[in-house]
Order: sequence, then structure tokens, then C-alpha cells
Amino acid sequence: MHQGPNQIGADRPSRAVRPRLAATLVLVDHSIGAPRLLMGRRSAAHRFMPGKWVFPGGRVARQDYGAACASELDREVMQALVEQVGARRGRALALAAIRETFEETGVRLSRPTDRPQRRGAWSAFGRHSEAPDLGGLAFIARLVTPPHRPQRFDTCFFLAHVDAPATALGSLSGELEEVSWIALTDVGGLETVLPTRLVLDQVRARLADDAAPLLVHRFRTRRN
Repeated sequence: MHQGPNQIGADRPSRAVRPRLAATLVLVDHSIGAPRLLMGRRSAAHRFMPGKWVFPGGRVARQDYGAACASELDREVMQALVEQVGARRGRALALAAIRETFEETGVRLSRPTDRPQRRGAWSAFGRHSEAPDLGGLAFIARLVTPPHRPQRFDTCFFLAHVDAPATALGSLSGELEEVSWIALTDVGGLETVLPTRLVLDQVRARLADDAAPLLVHRFRTRRN
């Protein structure tokens, strides 16, 4: 996950940096009773949010715009994305969320296919002869980092309900040092950042009511 407000620092650029499109996927497991969330701890070697617990996600890749999938987004989900970022970007963001989650955790939200994609950003995913499954995604939040930061991200958050797969968890990309299913009641004890906590509040609201409104938040840089 690549979003969050930062304090004003010496490396503040003179002009506002255009935010990069990114996507994050919140997977909720109901297989053993109380909800559990798939989260990972970022490597301590990272300059950005080292050691913080986050949901898997990352930047949109060029191949996300044309990637085939096993099922398309729900009509209401696509409409919400159209209103925020447009149809083409919205679909690419949903695909990026699934791809990045696989790369960072090993978990695939997919269905079998006889025409897997084995090129570019989707090459590792395609080795499993599966295609991304967009049909169960909900669009729950959009967060944009403040202007005049060295790194800016315009991140859309998606949520899907799953039964935790039996596959071993682990980061294929090295982004995360530790990956685990965390009980929703235990997440508050993890070291997180404000955007993650805002999304956690949204997840709780969605679990209580599927019709909870979309969270849209643009952070502003504030002195002191």
C-alpha cells in the first residue's frame, strides 16, 4: 500500500507532484468465525513507511489496462469508480489491486482459465493458469496524499470476502517482511499509519452495513 500523509520536510518539492494511481485490496476471511484481514508488515529497509502494517497493494501497471479477467466488476461498483476516476482507470485499478495482492502475499483472487496471461506484470499470476476475478470486489475508499510531497499516491481501496486459501503466505516481491491473517479485533494493536486506520474504520462500517457510503479523503499538508 502506497498512501498516507507526511510531515513537511527538507525534501519538499517546489511544485505539487502529480499523484500516481495505486490500488489496495482488503481481503476479509470468515472461515473460522470472527473476521480476519490479510495484512503485511513493510520491510524495515523501505524508506516509505518502514515497519508499518498495511493492506497489500501498489501502483497501477501499464498491463493492468488491458488485462483479461474471469468476471467483470459489479455494475454499481463500476458506476462508483466511473464517478471517481473513470471507467478505464477504475477497471485497471481493480486489476492492479488483485495483481499486487498476489505479488505481495501469494493470495490470488481468481478463477481457472485456459487462456492465462503470461506477459509483463501478469506473468507470475498467469503461471497458475488463472484469471483475476473482479466480480466480488467492493469499492470502499479513495485516499489522495497531500500536495508538495516527494511521493504522492491516488489510491483506491477494494474489499472482498473470502475463505482464507490453504496456500502459504509470503511476499514474492519483497515488499512485505511478514504476511498474516489478523483478527479484526487485534488490528488496533499493530503499528499502522493514519490512512490504514481510516480504511479500517470503513471496513468495520461495511461489515456492519454493506450500504455504508464510500470514503473519499484528500489529505492536506499542515504545519506543526
